[in-house]
Amino acid sequence: MDLVQLGIAASLFLASHFILSHPLRASLVRSLGAEAFLVVYSLIALVSFSWLMLCYGRVPAGVPLWDGHAPLPWAVASVLTVIALGLFLPSLYRNPALAAAKTAGLDTVRPQGVFLITRHPMMFAIALWALSHILIAPTGRGFVFMGTMIALAVGGAHLQDRKKKALDGKNWRPWMSRTPFWPDVRQFGQLGAIWGLALGLWVLITWLHIPTVGEPAGVWILHHAHVG
Repeated sequence: MDLVQLGIAASLFLASHFILSHPLRASLVRSLGAEAFLVVYSLIALVSFSWLMLCYGRVPAGVPLWDGHAPLPWAVASVLTVIALGLFLPSLYRNPALAAAKTAGLDTVRPQGVFLITRHPMMFAIALWALSHILIAPTGRGFVFMGTMIALAVGGAHLQDRKKKALDGKNWRPWMSRTPFWPDVRQFGQLGAIWGLALGLWVLITWLHIPTVGEPAGVWILHHAHVG
């Protein structure tokens, strides 16, 4: 029953986000005003996500489908997390896919860096982070919660393209033609030194996983196993 409630909470979280972000956004902004809409949107997102987290916490972890701390899932999850950080860090700078970003003049811009990999680096960073957690915690609640994050990220990226084309197709369509939607692994070298920063941040975050979550993660799993 708890898992069913988690599924309902996940569905409502996704539905409210997608509906308010796209089909109803324009009409609500016209009727409420941009600032009031942002307040309403933020409150609904906070309440729905809080309920999702509450339901997640109520579901017993259960028996995992495989050993997430085994060498193969651990290694793959670690690599995916580093890649996610490598995509996320540069996505914070001059990212035209962000809601408040200006697209004027984008039709003449040649993509560089992370945007040669994907035009939605932040969204795919979230999706890869969630996928890595499914690999190391393959439980029912993990599949529902992290699957929700993947659907939010990939579905949100697709809807961002639709919204940007509707608002400013003159600039967004040329940008789409120059940048891939799905991450192009052949362009990973474009990130250069960012990979070093991502790796260092991964080591720090996985170390913080021990005092905050109570479980070792990343390279610290090896350290924990050696000490144990």
